[in-house]
Amino acid sequence: MLPFGDMARKVDLMEAADTRRTVMIEALRQIPAAREVALVLGGSLLIALSAQLQFVLPFSPVPISGQTFAVLLLAALYGSRRGLTTVVTYLTLGAVGLPVFAGGGLGVAKLLGPTGGYLVGFAVAAFIVGTLSERGWDRKPWTTAASMIIGNAIIYVGGIVWLSRFVGWQAVLGAGFYPFLVGDAFKIALATILLPAGWKFVGRSGQP
Repeated sequence: MLPFGDMARKVDLMEAADTRRTVMIEALRQIPAAREVALVLGGSLLIALSAQLQFVLPFSPVPISGQTFAVLLLAALYGSRRGLTTVVTYLTLGAVGLPVFAGGGLGVAKLLGPTGGYLVGFAVAAFIVGTLSERGWDRKPWTTAASMIIGNAIIYVGGIVWLSRFVGWQAVLGAGFYPFLVGDAFKIALATILLPAGWKFVGRSGQP
């Protein structure tokens, strides 16, 4: 057996290594299992609704929609695991035939189509942004902006690489990147205002 002093030092090291902070949804109240399911399904529905707020570009198979903002905001509010579960649930609902994708799209074919890389990127970005929120990045404006930029970059990388299979590398930036920069900059600015303000509202800013 370890001496008591060694055991105490080991416990201190374990506590120091645990850097996870409470995310905003957890700061509001304790979450029983039934409410957890409701949060995931409600978040999936919110992403689905945001997907219907779209503007079709005549030169691109990728529409401008509210999905990215909904995904990243939910990830920041929910944390890594809950955020990832919510996005995966959304993708699963679409894959099994519910019209939750942009413009009422549905089915596995949508996941394999030109916008499939963006959709899969949502899941990766949700996990990363959620993880950053668990490190407290959503509590200050500049770290919130950095988190949103990282999330957007992840979605762009997955989306552009996959989209290039359909439009080619020469056209991919014009079809899947440049037209979305202004809108995403606005969404990042909005998140930078909303998330730190939300922490001030719940009275937990700066606390683990």
